[in-house]
Amino acid sequence: MGDSCKVAVIGGGIAGLVSARELQREGHQVTVFEKADKIGGTWLYDSRVETDLLGLDPNREVVHSSLYKSLRVNLPRQIMGFLDYPFVKKQGGDPRHFPGHQEVLRFIEDFARNFGLLELIRFGHEVVRVERVDVASHEWIVESRTQETESSWELKAELFEAVVICNGNTTEPRIAAFPGRDTWPGLQMHSHNYRTPEQFKNKIVVLIGNGPSAIDILKELAPVAKQVHQAIRGTGFQLKKLENRDNAWQHSTIACAHKDGRVVFQDESIVVADAIIHCTGYKFHFPFLRTNGIVNVDDTNRVGPLYKHVFPPSLAPWLSFVGPNYEGAPAVVMELQARWVAKVLSGKLELPRQEEMMYSVEEQYREMEKNGWPKPTLNLQHSGLEYIGWFAAQLGIRPPNWWKKITFWSILKARSHYGDDYRDAWDIHKWMQEMDSPN
Repeated sequence: MGDSCKVAVIGGGIAGLVSARELQREGHQVTVFEKADKIGGTWLYDSRVETDLLGLDPNREVVHSSLYKSLRVNLPRQIMGFLDYPFVKKQGGDPRHFPGHQEVLRFIEDFARNFGLLELIRFGHEVVRVERVDVASHEWIVESRTQETESSWELKAELFEAVVICNGNTTEPRIAAFPGRDTWPGLQMHSHNYRTPEQFKNKIVVLIGNGPSAIDILKELAPVAKQVHQAIRGTGFQLKKLENRDNAWQHSTIACAHKDGRVVFQDESIVVADAIIHCTGYKFHFPFLRTNGIVNVDDTNRVGPLYKHVFPPSLAPWLSFVGPNYEGAPAVVMELQARWVAKVLSGKLELPRQEEMMYSVEEQYREMEKNGWPKPTLNLQHSGLEYIGWFAAQLGIRPPNWWKKITFWSILKARSHYGDDYRDAWDIHKWMQEMDSPN
């Protein structure tokens, strides 16, 4: 491993841009491949939706972004920035603690310009293949395509010493399964393809899920829809009317759906609905990556094996992943991962032997199963503090006090306390002072 490597970064969103910056700081030769004609990744709003609204057709034209028009962030901006580049309010922008998606895109664009990253990016380049040259080499083929005309594409293959995967995880929908789903006659879509509420005016809508997108969309649909029925997973859940909503109810999960439009819930309640919206999350998806089965996404949505959620042991350090599904301080986590990758590639930090990394991965799997934690490898909700602390020690960084206190659970507690209007009711200044106190 030399001091400088030729590195391909797949994706021009937050993870890809911070990876490019950290790699460049370490003196690596960086090329960022971005399918769109602008940076931003999932934060680049696209009013288009896919022809297959459920996202089941593998041959559909994929729309990368999952943003709905009204979306506001669900984390305070104070914890969304980088170590040396905070997400501050700027003149002419959205001053709210929980700004709209446009403000996040502006932050990303400013970050890229300030660190000279735009010249590293090949816009309009969709990566279709990432593959190791042979088992004896650590070189990788990165094949990309650019659109020449409406019906023709130009393919180009290049060699790189290392590849960093940063293509995000909010593009490939996960769909709820229930008897009758495929023959039910009404409109079905995944929240990935929801943009505005107008098409649901005076409709009876079933909303599956209880995550941030489900809560936001329910709040937006209720004023225009005839009725909104939210199906929530959980044992013993019974039908109840939502507070402050005259036309919205919560149910248990869907038991089945019928060809006459009926949707039957496990609490035995029944509605004749016009639409079902699946707010059911996403699958990790790397359609371009070919590793002969070394790296896989299994049926539980677990990507692996990955040492510290970043390096496949037998392909390290030449293949890595940056950008986990972590709700807490995601930009900081990506920054730490990217900095670690960059320093490992430059030889300033060393990885354990392959056998030791694989043992660590297996230990992690055993701990997750023992504690009943969700299986996805790139999900750090239950071990985020330990994970951030490990990186801080590796990189010689002294973390601020709030790193030890701001977790998925602390944020969830605050949201629950303030209810649907938490974005505007939450006293963020006071909360941050409490989080940053040494006690």
